[in-house]
Amino acid sequence: MNLQLVANTIRGLAMDSVQKANSGHPGMPMGTADFAAVLFLKHLKYCPANPAWPDRDRFVLSAGHGCMLLYSLLHLAGYDLKLDDLKQFRQWGSRTPGHPEHGLTPGVETSTGPLGQGCGNAVGMALAEAMLAERFNLTGQKIVDHYTYGICSDGDLMEGVSHESFSLAGHLGLHKLIFFYDSNQITIEGATGLAYSDDVRKRFEGYHWNVLEVDGHDYAAIDQALAQARNQTDRPTLIIGHTTIAKGSPHLAGSAESHGAPLGAEEVKATKQALGLPADQDFFVPDEVRAIFAARGKELETAERQWQALLQEYRQQHPGKAAAWDEAHGLKLPADLEKNLPAFDVAKPVATRSASHTVIQQIAKAAPYLIGGAADLAPSTRTIVEGAGDVGPRSFGGRNFHFGIREHAMGAMLNGLALHGGFRVYGATFFVFTDYFRPAIRLACLMKLPVIYVLTHDSFYVGEDGPTHEPVEHAMALRLLPHITVIRPADPTETAAAWIAALKNLEGPTAILLTRQNLPVIDRAQFPKANKLEQGAYVLWQSAPGRPQLILIATGSEVPLALDAAREVAKDGVKVRVVSMPSWELFEKQPDKIKKAVLPPYCRCRLAIEAGATAGWEKYVGAKGRVLGLNHFGASAPYKVLAKEYGFTPENVAGIARELLAGKKA
Repeated sequence: MNLQLVANTIRGLAMDSVQKANSGHPGMPMGTADFAAVLFLKHLKYCPANPAWPDRDRFVLSAGHGCMLLYSLLHLAGYDLKLDDLKQFRQWGSRTPGHPEHGLTPGVETSTGPLGQGCGNAVGMALAEAMLAERFNLTGQKIVDHYTYGICSDGDLMEGVSHESFSLAGHLGLHKLIFFYDSNQITIEGATGLAYSDDVRKRFEGYHWNVLEVDGHDYAAIDQALAQARNQTDRPTLIIGHTTIAKGSPHLAGSAESHGAPLGAEEVKATKQALGLPADQDFFVPDEVRAIFAARGKELETAERQWQALLQEYRQQHPGKAAAWDEAHGLKLPADLEKNLPAFDVAKPVATRSASHTVIQQIAKAAPYLIGGAADLAPSTRTIVEGAGDVGPRSFGGRNFHFGIREHAMGAMLNGLALHGGFRVYGATFFVFTDYFRPAIRLACLMKLPVIYVLTHDSFYVGEDGPTHEPVEHAMALRLLPHITVIRPADPTETAAAWIAALKNLEGPTAILLTRQNLPVIDRAQFPKANKLEQGAYVLWQSAPGRPQLILIATGSEVPLALDAAREVAKDGVKVRVVSMPSWELFEKQPDKIKKAVLPPYCRCRLAIEAGATAGWEKYVGAKGRVLGLNHFGASAPYKVLAKEYGFTPENVAGIARELLAGKKA
């Protein structure tokens, strides 16, 4: 097998694509082409005819700037990615964008680009494999048996998320996780020595990884290292590959100039000559290379067919487990799930985080594939599935994760778990700490992953912990993200409905914002059912029939406040409406008829109440409306004191409402 010809072909395709686009990163693909050739042709298990094969190996290019490596490999391997697609690199409407995008390009397992995120994704994928194997493999019938491979760069290892993720991977002993570290010692600004001198071997040995070291251009050494890594049974492996960026370029090999810019037309020709490729041909693929990949493809098609036969045998012999497999991979919900939700006593106020805990227990019984955990805050976020066991070192049968104090890794790993398939995942922390994993939330939105975030301690009502722990701008920050659904339930019953809405949402992540403090349980015998939450906003109460003269709009813990204030203003003979608006995103999906019925355009006297930043509420209160919020940091004090100081009292809300009715401006 002529691996050198394969690697040089990859180098040629990478150079040509970047040169034609006049944009991109040619150096990394050229430097890692040798490793990639060995991996794809001798170790990686995949099937271009069935890219979603559940038992395929996963390959994560965490160094997403080197995407022409991946695009070239996918084209050569026979995925539905044509040579014309490579020629459209970084162009409008192309399937070969500037960084890999999951769901756009066949064979791309995850969207990468922000360095380090792919590292966390891969750890999540490897964890999913281990957990599925624990649940479904039987003696002689291993329907889950695959590896997760990745390539990381110097930049990936500088980013903190890689530390968090790889530390946890080592702790858990994810032995089917294998990373190649492209150690070319070059970044955009120059040599890594400008800012980076870690002893990577010692670092990963400290993580309890198996560490191997090779010449990243020695095919036999790479092959042997991959074989050794696959023989590991108790820890993940890092293969440190000493490589030359832009390998083969006569004048730019080893240079930072090749990192993020085309080599230049003359240097491309000179490099092709040095590599033995036709200097006058662009996007050249030798017939021999196509034949090599075709032969490998036939081997892998056979492997995929054998697995399908094994699965069929498994279905016949173990129908119960097979049904559970299908439910988990289809994320099927029981038809009677909503009917079996817990009821809450209207005489006993409950924090919505505690209500969520009660709901989780019920949902977990109905959906055995629901798994989740917290960043060391489970006792506070109340997210443990009781009696379901923990995921720990080389122990993957439980349902509760302990991410440790690693919010960034938690976010990236949740994405990897969701991408892998077979589970519905949630992660929890205090709402203010979404600052620590917002990059992962953003990528979940970009990939439209159905991750659920349970975010507690959702406002200044956190109280004594003070402004460092009191979110102010965070709800608005999340709402700005495309494809996310943010839900802030008003009481325990709406919290149950929020979980149902989250489970039904398979088109992106859902954030459920929950209180630390107790809230009254709204008596649904007298008020609309909480399942109205699914339309995003609904009329909770109106003082008298007919056209409302004043509308109070509130979310979360401010809904009971709005009710109290509305009753006070109604004593003046005013027709007051209270709208519970737990989710802007769900409301915006409703037809205009529903939106106008809830917020009739003729009623311009509106007051929105939310314990957070006010920017954005103008959309719902209009030019003549008002917003009671918090556009400054909180303070340390008992929450009832803060509520009084910040004006979140029925008396103050009623006063603002009366000013509105009188036509007074803020």
